Amino acid sequence: MHKLYHHSMSVPSRYARLILGEYGQQFQLVEETPWSRKPDFLKLNPAGTLPVLATGDGRSVCGGTVVGEFIDETVGAMMREKRLMPENSFDRAEIRRLVDWFLIKFETEALHYIVGERVFKQMKRSEEGGGAPDSSRIRAGRNNLKNHLKYIGWLAGNRNWLGGTRLSHADMAAAAGISVLDYLGEIDWDSEPAARDWYARIKSRPSFRPLLADKVGGIPPVSHYADLDF
Repeated sequence: MHKLYHHSMSVPSRYARLILGEYGQQFQLVEETPWSRKPDFLKLNPAGTLPVLATGDGRSVCGGTVVGEFIDETVGAMMREKRLMPENSFDRAEIRRLVDWFLIKFETEALHYIVGERVFKQMKRSEEGGGAPDSSRIRAGRNNLKNHLKYIGWLAGNRNWLGGTRLSHADMAAAAGISVLDYLGEIDWDSEPAARDWYARIKSRPSFRPLLADKVGGIPPVSHYADLDF
């Protein structure tokens, strides 16, 4: 069985979990704090980043997008209409563009500030970068979040799913980030009804249920987090 080294509030980790879940893969979760720089973890991934998929044969697949592509290549081809990547090359390019958007741009401009200050700083020791949250960084993240939520709303309002006509890696990447922010109560769902409707569909999928059960010590989720009807 695969082992997935992850953190509950890591967006790339949640993305990998969703891909594995959508493809019906059994895997064991191993919680990891990458800032601790544990030697055994660094042997799996010298970069010290999450997620890492240990395949059980002594090999590791490192990084959210890489894990997603690996699972698609090894399992997705057999999924037919349930595959999360389209067959057309241009359609695949659009999905990859959106995965990059949500796992890199969205992470850098919004999640890094909000989650970094509200969650990870509380978990780290001072020598690891822990300390009191910086309210100016949180405000910057929240301001950037508005634009990203509008973009999700636009995609959801003009397409059946974010990447096109079918559920795809793009939806998993966006949902991974949105779910972390929703856990923290950072999403104004009334401002973007199309985004809310899209997220409700994602939230109801079996692959999403384990994420709704996540709990972070000292930081409880908002009351509606696990409610499928918000």
